[in-house]
Amino acid sequence: MVDVIDKMQRIEFKYILTKEQTEYLKEQLIGHMKVDKYGLTSIASLYYDTPDFRLIRTSLEKPKFKEKIRLRSYGLATLTSPVYLELKRKVNGIVYKRRIKTNINLVNDFFEKKEQLDDNNQIGKEITYFRDYYKNLKPVCIIIYDRVAYYEPDSNLRLTLDGNPRYRFDNLNLTDSLEGTSILPDDKTILEIKIQGAMPLWLSHILDQGQIRKGSISKYGEAYKQKISKMLEGVY
Repeated sequence: MVDVIDKMQRIEFKYILTKEQTEYLKEQLIGHMKVDKYGLTSIASLYYDTPDFRLIRTSLEKPKFKEKIRLRSYGLATLTSPVYLELKRKVNGIVYKRRIKTNINLVNDFFEKKEQLDDNNQIGKEITYFRDYYKNLKPVCIIIYDRVAYYEPDSNLRLTLDGNPRYRFDNLNLTDSLEGTSILPDDKTILEIKIQGAMPLWLSHILDQGQIRKGSISKYGEAYKQKISKMLEGVY
């Protein structure tokens, strides 16, 4: 099942920007960072959880340790196109991500325990342990957004701008649609800054001048809260 493996360790900061702040930031990044080769990309992530949503409920309590598992597609997937099975953990503010490049059919077989990951690979072992520990993981939510990613040459600094974040709790298939219910108002964008050390002074200055303040948002978490709110209102 394993094709390409990847692992990351970093600190992530999140912000919710107005339309004006987004345009300001894009201008200020010129000369400091470059848009990656993919440009604007629609990203869809299928989240797995227990029937009682144990993983996201725990995450929303903001513990020192939390974890999620998702299947990520860049653009609309097919049954055989590359997708990434990702295990994401956050420990005392540090984000650890492990992922394996695979395809949808193999992932479906893995969660049905018809297919195993490479037992000789540490990432495969971690993902398999996660599946077996939570026992009854099922697809529960798809999160989609339109991302532009920036990088600083010769640096580990990465920055992403996610527009039109949206979700759905039905039609849990990465091959059918990139449509969903909006998580935020149309004029809002999610900024994520991903670093492995201290934030550069030039970037701190840009954020300060633009009055861009750190926030706290989980796309899956916001979608879950909206789902519960609609259920309480008798809408969902």
